[in-house]
Amino acid sequence: MTPDGIALRHSTVIDDVWSTMIEVYADVRADQLHLPHYSVERFGEQLARHASDPGWEVVIGYDADEPVGFAYANTLTPDDRWWRRMTTPLPDGCTETSTVALKEIMLRKPWRGQGIALLIHDELLRDRPEEQVSLLVNALNGDGKVKALYESWGYEPISTQQPSVDGPVLTAMLRRTQPAAGGVE
Repeated sequence: MTPDGIALRHSTVIDDVWSTMIEVYADVRADQLHLPHYSVERFGEQLARHASDPGWEVVIGYDADEPVGFAYANTLTPDDRWWRRMTTPLPDGCTETSTVALKEIMLRKPWRGQGIALLIHDELLRDRPEEQVSLLVNALNGDGKVKALYESWGYEPISTQQPSVDGPVLTAMLRRTQPAAGGVE
């Protein structure tokens, strides 16, 4: 248990956590589920694809027995489509540095604003062997608050990409897996 009373559970087996992840996703995205890009079916397809990628892992936070949120990631290769879809040149050596892609992080509303998203994020990255972590964010989410939150966690914008034709253009961000001593926590 964490000091916040949130239990953090790791899994690398999608079948063990599938229904929990779908449940949390549907709750968090409830107001967007009518949009094809955000449908539960689309998320399920994406989740199944990501869970078959190398190094897939999820951390789910629980308040007692209630799942409050999750973050999942997988390892990127230097030639991964993640890198190939970027719209601008990447920093030198970026794709050659071992990288984990944070594919999704979400937290149910009653637990927001308490540092739980960062707790789940940091637990996911704590024992990862990769040197850096990359994520994609819709810069418009929360009127820019989500991107600003990631920046406060040490992420810096490096490019943009549009992973699907019916989805938004996303900002690609990058940081060291473990922030430098004295860095933003």
